[in-house]
Amino acid sequence: MAAAAVEEPVSAEAVLRELGLFELGCDGEDVPAKLVELCLAHGLSPVTLANELLAFVTSKDLGTLLTADGLAAFEHEVLAKRSKKIPRRTDNRYAGLRDIHSLQELLDEDEEEELLDAYATPSKGSQKRAGGGTPETPRPKRTLSARSPYALFSPSSFSPSATPSQKYTARGGRGEVVASFGSARGPSWSGEAGRGCSLKLFAPPEENLTKSYKFMFQKALDVREVLSWRIEELGRVLKERYGLEEFSSVMLPAQFLPLPFPQEPVTVLGQIGCDSNGKLNAQSVVLEGDREHSSGGQVPVDLSELQEYSFFPGQVVAMEGTNSTGRRLVASKLYEGVPLPFYTPPEPAQDAEQRMVLVACGPYTTSDSIAYDPLSDLVDVINRDKPDACVLFGPFLDAKHEQVENCQLLGSFADVFKLCLKTIIEGTRSAGSQLVFVPSLRDVHHDYVYPQPPFAYPELPKEDKPRVHFVSDPCTLEINGTVFGLTSTDLLFHMGAEEISSSSGISDRFTRILKHVLTQRSYYPLYPPAEEMNVDYENFYSYAALPVTPDVLVAPSELRYFVKDVLGCVCINPGRLTKGQVGGTYGRLYVRRHDAEGERKSPCVAAQVVKI
Repeated sequence: MAAAAVEEPVSAEAVLRELGLFELGCDGEDVPAKLVELCLAHGLSPVTLANELLAFVTSKDLGTLLTADGLAAFEHEVLAKRSKKIPRRTDNRYAGLRDIHSLQELLDEDEEEELLDAYATPSKGSQKRAGGGTPETPRPKRTLSARSPYALFSPSSFSPSATPSQKYTARGGRGEVVASFGSARGPSWSGEAGRGCSLKLFAPPEENLTKSYKFMFQKALDVREVLSWRIEELGRVLKERYGLEEFSSVMLPAQFLPLPFPQEPVTVLGQIGCDSNGKLNAQSVVLEGDREHSSGGQVPVDLSELQEYSFFPGQVVAMEGTNSTGRRLVASKLYEGVPLPFYTPPEPAQDAEQRMVLVACGPYTTSDSIAYDPLSDLVDVINRDKPDACVLFGPFLDAKHEQVENCQLLGSFADVFKLCLKTIIEGTRSAGSQLVFVPSLRDVHHDYVYPQPPFAYPELPKEDKPRVHFVSDPCTLEINGTVFGLTSTDLLFHMGAEEISSSSGISDRFTRILKHVLTQRSYYPLYPPAEEMNVDYENFYSYAALPVTPDVLVAPSELRYFVKDVLGCVCINPGRLTKGQVGGTYGRLYVRRHDAEGERKSPCVAAQVVKI
């Protein structure tokens, strides 16, 4: 267990050091003293003050120099409101931003707005699972507005304040395409409303997570066993792919040959780890050897002779290098992982029609309201475009929403969630689109474990059962012959915070991370996982592995939206439907199955990310 963080004393030097991490400076001799005064007056640590100042100056476009007038506005608009609305608690609501500087290199100049988005979302460290109580005098249920006549009642009926967000209502750029891939047919996007569209789990039911399971019973030995199996499996792939001979122990000292012969290099297999509780860096890399050759031992790795590398904790690699004393491996060559083959249908395509798939990720409410207006707008989009399939990722009732964290809803979390589903299912009934619901660890009412079982919704009307599908996180789905890999877990954010690289030919970190996912053959190859993740490794081994390289990988993230071709797999981050109090984005794709003749052609014809 990592040691508890020690609170740093407040001083001008400490505050300026934290601001320097974000390239923020001071304009005026009295500004450092004012910063210390703000810390002491409002009970903030230097880290917390720097995080909140970064969000403020980014949102106001104030530049990188802090002025006395800017600090006065910051105190009035942020700190005064913070002291009124946020009760004093030992778990700082913004503690999740303490390590945000470790993600700085994830964001280029066009991505600075993502820091503001992370600020606007309540902290990752306070995911509550308590049910809200019903008051003695329940509030009468309210009907939806005339433009959203999809259900008798709205989930906002359970909210103490269901006023729509003014910032969301006043948003601009509705329907604007912000990222694209391929070329769409015609100026408008539309589907066939699911007619003749086949949708099924890629593997048989016994190879997919289809129902809840008992967790919190795993042992440390079982976790070690799963990790060892994974190293051995990928080791066999690496040996076959690169024609490697038998692996050596990572701890065995190399034998010196008589001069002038050089020291003999060895090839070792293992998993990348960190030598401390801190973040992985070039000086802290260790290789944890496999069970067969190294008995699970580990050795520090010297990367000075590697011209190019990209590592993250949990990555299985084969290395060639010298280990003269058995205490340090000087790596000279790196053998990267190999992706799985793509799926080849056994029969020729019966339906070669182009199909439209819509993908969207929660939250479906703004951070200051439970009015579900963004969800209503998405339902309008579905009814307008009539996509063949809609893949909707959680959270549907966000555990990080302020009203959820403070248990202010006037009903149970499960009841709000069911009304949310009812709004979507009944609201899209006329469109006829196939609906796929993928849970999230931020769904406050659902099992907080990874892999995450599907939602249970026994109230589903019989007429909707053929077109409504509840799947697990992660999940591999086949839509009209096209294989989709789906996960609501923010693997880009988690792995991006841990990955290190040097002089890589792939300068885009998103591409490197996605390449790791495909070559490590896992929906979540990071180990140890992020602190907010509760992983059941016995089921992880069975249900979180990639069965094939998907044709399309959908990986929603807090980070910037994109569409990329990585090793032949079209990877899309549709973003989130809301970003704090403002609107976000969703994705749409055209797919068409091709017969396997000659060189493979991606079934993804076109893809776009669109503002809601």
